[in-house]
Amino acid sequence: MAPPAQSQRSPSPSQPSGKGEVSDLKSQLRQLAGSRAPGVDDSKRDLFKKVISYMTVGIDVSSVFGEMVMCSATSDIVLKKMCYLYVGNYAKVNPDLALLTINFLQRDCKDEDPMIRGLALRSLCSLRVANLVEYLVGPLGSSLRDNNSYVRMVAVIGVLKLYHISAATCIDADFPAMLKHLLLNDPDTQVIANCLATLQEIWTLEASNSEEAAREREALISKPIVYYFLNRIKEFSEWAQSLVLELVAKYVPSDSNEIFDIMNLLEDRLQHANGAVVLATIKVFLQLTLTMTDVHQQVYERIKAPLLTLVSSGSPEQSYAVLSHLHLLVMRAPILFSSDYKHFYCQYNEPFYVKKLKLEMLTAVADESNTYDIVTELCEYAANVDIPMARESIRAVGKIALQQYDVNAIVDRLLQFLEMEKDYVTAETLVLVKDLLRKYPQWSQDCIAVVGNISSKNVQEPKAKAALIWMLGEYSQDMHDAPYILESLIENWEDEHSSEVRLHLLTAVMKCFFKRPPETQKALGDALAAGLADFHQDVHDRALFYYRLLQYNVTVAERVVNPPKQAVSVFADTQSSEIKDRIFDEFNSLSVVYQKPSYMFTDKEHRGPFEFSDEVGNLSIGVDAADTVVPAQRVDANDKDLLLSTSEKEDGRALSSDGTAYSAPLYDAPASVPATQIQSDLVNLTSGLPGHVPAASLAIDDLLGLGLSVTAAPATAPSPPSLSLNPKAVLDPGTFQQKWRQLPISLTQEFSVSPQGIAALISPQALLWHMQGHSVHCIASGGQSPNFKFFFFAQKAEESSNFLVECIINTSSAKAQVKIKADDQSMSQTFSTLFQSALSKFGVQ
Repeated sequence: MAPPAQSQRSPSPSQPSGKGEVSDLKSQLRQLAGSRAPGVDDSKRDLFKKVISYMTVGIDVSSVFGEMVMCSATSDIVLKKMCYLYVGNYAKVNPDLALLTINFLQRDCKDEDPMIRGLALRSLCSLRVANLVEYLVGPLGSSLRDNNSYVRMVAVIGVLKLYHISAATCIDADFPAMLKHLLLNDPDTQVIANCLATLQEIWTLEASNSEEAAREREALISKPIVYYFLNRIKEFSEWAQSLVLELVAKYVPSDSNEIFDIMNLLEDRLQHANGAVVLATIKVFLQLTLTMTDVHQQVYERIKAPLLTLVSSGSPEQSYAVLSHLHLLVMRAPILFSSDYKHFYCQYNEPFYVKKLKLEMLTAVADESNTYDIVTELCEYAANVDIPMARESIRAVGKIALQQYDVNAIVDRLLQFLEMEKDYVTAETLVLVKDLLRKYPQWSQDCIAVVGNISSKNVQEPKAKAALIWMLGEYSQDMHDAPYILESLIENWEDEHSSEVRLHLLTAVMKCFFKRPPETQKALGDALAAGLADFHQDVHDRALFYYRLLQYNVTVAERVVNPPKQAVSVFADTQSSEIKDRIFDEFNSLSVVYQKPSYMFTDKEHRGPFEFSDEVGNLSIGVDAADTVVPAQRVDANDKDLLLSTSEKEDGRALSSDGTAYSAPLYDAPASVPATQIQSDLVNLTSGLPGHVPAASLAIDDLLGLGLSVTAAPATAPSPPSLSLNPKAVLDPGTFQQKWRQLPISLTQEFSVSPQGIAALISPQALLWHMQGHSVHCIASGGQSPNFKFFFFAQKAEESSNFLVECIINTSSAKAQVKIKADDQSMSQTFSTLFQSALSKFGVQ
């Protein structure tokens, strides 16, 4: 084989062509190291730039470390900066080289130029090498007392870096006390701001181990310190003002007069040009007036103008951040913003993410006075060439209709969308018409008249096709061609890839059979045969269920599949009120932008007091699961608990139709019933021939062919023992975590969970409320089907003795594995019996 052709590309001028060039750099740097000739600094700059350039593109230039350090003996600050950058980069990966830098960095920390002193100290603290911490204490101590504010400012942040390298060294050197002195006495506001940020982080991390640190952290939000900051707030930079305002938001005034004094003092911050300062000020106003309903409402009125001004100015990214906070406020008090709805109209040049947020706000503020204008505007968007925007606009119109505002006009607008003959418009409209008919059945005649003209061949999106099929089944008595349309869809069963559509098709043809049996009998037989042969587990199970239900009794089957329905009054909100309250508590943070509490998107190490050890359970929630999180109960008055509870999302649980569905259990003969036999059975069913079957055969387990006994009596729930629990028990996550690490496991048991309980566990929040009713409180939960993990706690009613529980429920095996830890281990068995009693009643009562 011929050798590969050599590349003719010339090397980049910014990269060395071989090791020899790095060696040349090394020799040139060594020649210049001791030189004092005129222009030597310019030569050094050129060489330093080459070294930094090579280092940036990933070339190892650590071999010139010694020469770089020797050449740094100069008063040229540019050379110093480049040298510090080089040293900081290689010191992290090669601690041995870092030792070579200590002397010259310590020497530079005593330089006459304060800029060099500050840069040297910053580089020294950035080495992050544990065995060099002893060399940081001296320079940091002297720099905290430096006459120059820049050096002190760098030194304060250096203390924080030292704390993260070696907390014990930082505390032993008494640096927190020195920072507190600077906090209250330093004339420079940037130094004060750095002290505040550093002390907050140090004392927050130390509070779990030291009562003194906890007291110091609380002292930061005492009246003298808060007022000291407020009186000097105009002297601070924008970043520092935001930091101070975040601290003030945690302060609890003693009376209403103090609240008004603080608000009057911060009134002018609402007109600040910086959005971060405005949002931080708004958070202070909102937090201070939470218990004053009338004043809180006035605050909403007062902050509208500043927020709307910020939205209309600045970049789209800044507008989106401010708009996200405005969106949160609109969702909490839509009536206060109903007169400002025109501010939420979309501009043609806005990015889609801004438009989508505005559509949500238009939906929220719609009422009797502005619905016509808003819907007219949204209908204009529906004709937009931007397809995602058009879809969102149609959904917004539907949401407004479901709020019972001017329904007549909105339904007419939606039906007009069906005449636009655009696939995506038709698809979105069909989904909304289905929801409207569920809430307003009186509109069925008008809607069905239009929907009946739509060809099922023109509807391709699964959700839209499922909605059309639902209407064909629900209103088959009013749609002349309904049985024949369903029959044509069943004939193309193999070509339908969506399990959602196949499930709806089974149910729709069943409903149609009960209303128009002769026309639907053949289609139903074909559908059941196709469903029984379907590879998707849910489709197979539903077809098998319908088949056995029809075998039992047609009348009973009709009552099960097509019972009289009441109109839906309220559709479930996708986000619970507890989640929204938690987001509101984290106002002016990424939680508002992401529309989810911080614990759902922060790494474990950044959760602060909410961090749980691996033993307690790594309840990390992935990207998909985070969207389905709902909160557990509150465990203290300040809502500082770790609310990690998981709920199901029906659409998200649907298995794919590409062969990845889990394998079905082996059933008996009905799994392979031919279509001809099913049709003959249906002829018998229409004649009412089947005899009465014993009531025991109605058991769901038997109908699904799971082989479970239907005559076995349910296990008797154990009687609750004589142990009284505190129904209002309080335990913060930090204490729970500490106790869980310290206490030994008292009991490890496995309980059976009733079938009703497993069924009710589709919504894990139901278990949390159930256990709370038995004075057992949830502090954290997580997981996905089939494994759900919960952490509970309970307290004795007569004393503050705690019981801690880890409960893992497997819905497949219907078993609960329980670990119990207790302050009073002699009562562990008694509490275990009580816990088992409460768990056995879940879903039953």
